[in-house]
Amino acid sequence: MPALSGEEIVSKVPGLKKEARLTLEDYARLPGPQVTPHWMWRLKDRVAAVLADPGVDGVVLTHGTDTLEETAYLLDLTLAGPKPVAFCGAMRTVSEPGWDGPANLLAAVRTVVHPASAGRGVLVTVGEQIHAAAEATKWHTQSLDAFRSAHGPLGVIDRGQVVYHRPPFRAAVLPAERLVSEVDLHTMAAGVDDALVRASLARGARGLVLEATGCGNVPPAVLPAVRAALAERIPVVLVSRCVEGRLAPAYGYEGGGRMLKEMGLIFGQELPGPKARIKLMVALGVSADPADVRRMFEDESPVATA
Repeated sequence: MPALSGEEIVSKVPGLKKEARLTLEDYARLPGPQVTPHWMWRLKDRVAAVLADPGVDGVVLTHGTDTLEETAYLLDLTLAGPKPVAFCGAMRTVSEPGWDGPANLLAAVRTVVHPASAGRGVLVTVGEQIHAAAEATKWHTQSLDAFRSAHGPLGVIDRGQVVYHRPPFRAAVLPAERLVSEVDLHTMAAGVDDALVRASLARGARGLVLEATGCGNVPPAVLPAVRAALAERIPVVLVSRCVEGRLAPAYGYEGGGRMLKEMGLIFGQELPGPKARIKLMVALGVSADPADVRRMFEDESPVATA
């Protein structure tokens, strides 16, 4: 149960207050699975307001690890400006031996105050590794270094020192004024039909994300509902259920990636399903036109920044 205040957590991190001048705010005490997209959006507004203060150099957020990557990615998509923001969490609770919360919080503060962190967008600092929010994924259910990036971390905390190994890498900021949360995610598997996709359309989904097999293929029985969604100009984003690799319109058979591309599905490239869902919610806050959404996914993928 999330019970400790910010002051109580900081008091358990020796030397933390020597790293930076800290202002603490108990914004919420929510377990990761209780976080919602609209809560993330409100958090984004609060962080933006804090960053607008000239006396603030950066922000560190503690967050439950189950949905940390989604909240961090939403902020990365919507916060402009060079001031660093870092998320951290703990894989063990305060009541367990070897609680890693203090070490991760210390690492996150050190990351935010480091000059080389400016302009890198939102970061995730867990297990002495620094990941870009655009790439970080919770890879393991319980390991202390549970977060990984397909292309490796941006940097590490080496004996207390921040060391970057890769250039900055972040999502392109989308100028959304609101969040459209009616987006459903469906994972493909052998023999899946279109019943759940039709249920999404019946309840008013404004967008769909299909987590396809391989490099972007779905069972043929899913196609009737997908065609119905496209006929209603509902954006359908395709990603892969594979942990690594990009989509490719390689197969022309019924349900194959080439066919889906020709039908009008939007390729989400390397994004995993949960992040593609978050991005589609934000993109729909910019425009509901499928052509505009396509450009935000296919032309505005994460880029390295100088």
